[in-house]
Amino acid sequence: MSDAADRSPGGETLRGALARLADALFGLARTRLELVSIEYTEERTRITQHLVLLLAGIGCLLFALLFVAILVIVFFWESYRFPAIIGVILFFAALGGAFLWRRAEMSRGAPLPFAATVAEIEKDRAALARTMKLPS
Repeated sequence: MSDAADRSPGGETLRGALARLADALFGLARTRLELVSIEYTEERTRITQHLVLLLAGIGCLLFALLFVAILVIVFFWESYRFPAIIGVILFFAALGGAFLWRRAEMSRGAPLPFAATVAEIEKDRAALARTMKLPS
C-alpha cells in the first residue's frame, strides 16, 4: 500500500492524526489529574483546619473548666495562688498556640499529592510526541 492510501483529504497522514489525538488525550488526562490534585489538597486542608479548630476548642474549654474549678478552690486560700494559676493558663495558651502554628507550617510545606504521577504523564506525552515526530 502506498502512503497516499494513509492520507486523508486534508493531506494529513493517519499516523500524524493519531499522534495528535493521543497527544491531546494525554494533555487532557494531565490537566484533569492536576485539577484532582489541587482539589484534593484544598479539601484536605479544609478538613484539617476544621479538625484542628474542633480539637483546639474542646481542649480550651476543658482547660478553662479545669482552671475555673482550681481558681474557685484557690480563691479561698490566702497566699499567691492566682499568679500561679494565671502563669499555668498562659503557659498552656502559649504551648497550644505553638502547636497550632507548627501544624500550619507543616501543612503549608506539604507537597502536592499526585505530583509524581502528573510528571510521569508529562514524560509519557513528551515521549509519544518524540516518537510521532510532533512539535513539543
